[in-house]
Amino acid sequence: MNFLFLTLTQNSLHIQEKKQDNQLSEYTIPFSDFKFPKTAEILATQIKEQFPSVTGAVFNDIAPEFYSQHTQIAALNVGIENIIKHFSELLNLPILTVSELDTAKDLAAAFKEKSEYLTWNLDYFGYTPGKEEYSVESLLTIGNGFMGLRGTIPEMTLSKEHYPATYIAGLYNEEKSEVAGQIVENEDFVNTPNNQFIRIKVDGTDEWLTLEKASLHYLHRNLDLKTGLFSSHMILEDSHQHQVKITAQKIVNMAKKNNYSIKYSIKPLNFSKNITVKTTTDGSVYNFNVERYRNLTAKHFHITQLLAEKNNSMIEVQTNQSKINVQQMATITGDFFDADAIKNSIGEERIEQEITFYAEQHKTYTFEKQVQVKASIAEENWQTTLLPAASFDSEFNESKQAWETLWKKSDVQITGDLMSQKLLRIHTYHLLVSASPFNNNDLDVSVTARGLHGEAYRGHIFWDEIFILPFYILHFPETAKQLLMYRYNRLGKAKENACESNYAGAMYPWQSGLDGSEDTQKLHLNPLNGEWGEDHSILQRHVSLAIAYNVWMYWNNSRDDRFIKEYGAEMLVEIANFWRSATTFDDTTNRYYIDKVMGPDEFHEAYPDSPESGLKNNAYTNLMVVWLFEELETILSLLDTQEQAELFNKTGVTSENLKEMVAIRKRLSIEINEDGIIAQYEGYFDLKEIDWGKAKEKYGNIYRMDRILKAEGQSPDDYKVSKQADTLMLFYNLNKEKIDEILEELDYDLPADYLEKNLLYYLNRTSHGSTLSRIVHAQLAEQVAFHDLSWKLYQEALYSDYQDIQGGTTAEGIHTGVMAATIYVTLTTYAGIDIKKNHLTIQPNLPKNWTEMAFNIDHKGIHYNLFITNNTVHVCPSQDTTVIVQNQPHQLRADKVTMINY
Repeated sequence: MNFLFLTLTQNSLHIQEKKQDNQLSEYTIPFSDFKFPKTAEILATQIKEQFPSVTGAVFNDIAPEFYSQHTQIAALNVGIENIIKHFSELLNLPILTVSELDTAKDLAAAFKEKSEYLTWNLDYFGYTPGKEEYSVESLLTIGNGFMGLRGTIPEMTLSKEHYPATYIAGLYNEEKSEVAGQIVENEDFVNTPNNQFIRIKVDGTDEWLTLEKASLHYLHRNLDLKTGLFSSHMILEDSHQHQVKITAQKIVNMAKKNNYSIKYSIKPLNFSKNITVKTTTDGSVYNFNVERYRNLTAKHFHITQLLAEKNNSMIEVQTNQSKINVQQMATITGDFFDADAIKNSIGEERIEQEITFYAEQHKTYTFEKQVQVKASIAEENWQTTLLPAASFDSEFNESKQAWETLWKKSDVQITGDLMSQKLLRIHTYHLLVSASPFNNNDLDVSVTARGLHGEAYRGHIFWDEIFILPFYILHFPETAKQLLMYRYNRLGKAKENACESNYAGAMYPWQSGLDGSEDTQKLHLNPLNGEWGEDHSILQRHVSLAIAYNVWMYWNNSRDDRFIKEYGAEMLVEIANFWRSATTFDDTTNRYYIDKVMGPDEFHEAYPDSPESGLKNNAYTNLMVVWLFEELETILSLLDTQEQAELFNKTGVTSENLKEMVAIRKRLSIEINEDGIIAQYEGYFDLKEIDWGKAKEKYGNIYRMDRILKAEGQSPDDYKVSKQADTLMLFYNLNKEKIDEILEELDYDLPADYLEKNLLYYLNRTSHGSTLSRIVHAQLAEQVAFHDLSWKLYQEALYSDYQDIQGGTTAEGIHTGVMAATIYVTLTTYAGIDIKKNHLTIQPNLPKNWTEMAFNIDHKGIHYNLFITNNTVHVCPSQDTTVIVQNQPHQLRADKVTMINY
């Protein structure tokens, strides 16, 4: 095997290509000024061009003189570990240190072991306070579906530099704020008391060791995706030159929804003195994660009780408006003190517990904090008396086993692409943190657009569920059902929302929180000009279609007829009835139309110069309505005569209503031009074109062209510019064959290549202002055999949160929608599985650098283990069944692996 030996000199990167101990070639890349990470990116590009076939590398140690010459960088943030991390990711190769090379008995095995580590671990070296730090914390979040803790170290407090937070699923509160001279009400996802805080002070100083005041010599944070273990290693020095090594470990127990644990170790490096350790239960926290929300009311709870005795403490708070109670109970233990040595202090908003002890140089002292979190929204759990946690190690072992169970069902394994493997595991991990089979099935919650990781979008539930639920449908059907029950439990509120807007049926809100009320803000801040403007996104009524689609997807994949009879059919009927009532017949065109809506695009809210908001005949909305009306017939056929009668009596839907739905689905209007382009909405073709080259040259980042245009005094309503896939979303949801059937039933005749034409037309007019945009376009590009385009967009979507490509949005929480969608597209587009048909259908289409894929899915009550190569499919089902591979049926035996050539 060939590998590279890399040496960074003062002004060049020296490269030796080796095979074992033999040198094959030598190459030097000069540079004048080392800027990190920009110079690393330039160097990596040249390495890939010069050495395309190497399988690993070794990076030599960096001499101290390197930092003396390049004073703009420091070893804290640009040490050898961080340089290796960046080059490894840029080159998509495992890279060893010299010491790892020296101890390796087998070089190939060492590279394999390093690759395995890299795909299961998230490492960050150094510290850059502010938005970049906030993003790191989002990506290092730990959780278990019930609660999430951002990836901060114990010494961090709420500030602009870093932001510890403890989130509980479904915990919302509504407050009033004055905005642009108006009083507005916003429902927010609440940051609850911080029980993670720990800091130390060395005797003879008045300084608590903090990142703000002490000298930070080293900081390494690691998240083990396989086990959910967060670890940090830090060396701090106070102004009296006391150096301390601090190691912290933190887990949220995946097996027990209420428990999280911290293990905190202190090692004096150059002194022996008394040290004081302080841990705080902080009830003074408030919402601060999203910069543009900071002028709004941020304190969402008041303290109802503070208690501390010996090594135990308790805080109980209640949200101000929603009246939800939250309780946190903590116990501290350690190998250097007993309970009587603890000094407890209770203030108005916090509890402080201090221990002073004598610490000897080079000796390690360990402190543990076990925290149990309860919330009254989880009623049964709130009433349960919890057993105290025994120790960090016991909690970790229990949690690790639970994570192992989850990974067995959900891990997607890829051979040949280190970074795609790593990123898919990062995405899977964060979905399981956001909602888990271990802790969500008894909760009345859904997955927020930003997980349990941050406060963007106020922690609300959007149509992102259409991207998120398929992950659970494929791997954890019971959890998918629980997430759907969140919507069913708010069906009554959706009916109220429809009635208030003079519609029938159920109109689900664009933004949903605690009780299913419409929680979309009325004003939106444009950060480019600092101005507040009206927000019309409430008109994205297609959220109801996303819910209907997920109900159908869950039933179609699980065949859970009981769910349909008890809950699903009622939701579908009410949603369909809403769309029936939103439809109007036009005598002039002899077709029906739907107006006063917005599509998924979001940049377009109204027609140019129109005093009213809303658009007419959005193609995505209309064609999904036709799909819903068609599928409703199938769903209703599952019910017997009495069950149908009870359903129609409960919903008020009549046979005349159903007949009208049949008429609508045959005559609903969309606009199509002579080239076969389906207009995003009626009148779209009349809009002006954007000069994209000029916009990119002027602004660079043009993702949010709506904000750019508004800051220039213009309106995106005037232009053919889209935030994300709109019309094209149809092909993400449905097979092209199904859309062809719908268009034929509507009596529209399109050219054979209309999908390719529509993809290119809209791709050239889309700014990708949503991270979801790229993954939808990637799937469509693969459908029409634009393989390179598909791969490019897929990779951009995979990296979108990890590299924070939108310039700071990851700081406000990860994007659960795009994380779930990348996994779904990996399975449906590249592995080629189709779960929408009666039999599992597989048409593999592996990217050129992937040699193998392995994964598990559930389909119609059968569990499948699949292994796919470039010419074979290996399938092991849990029952006798038939699968379709490349359009050919194959009979399978239960628990037997069948190899199918294709």
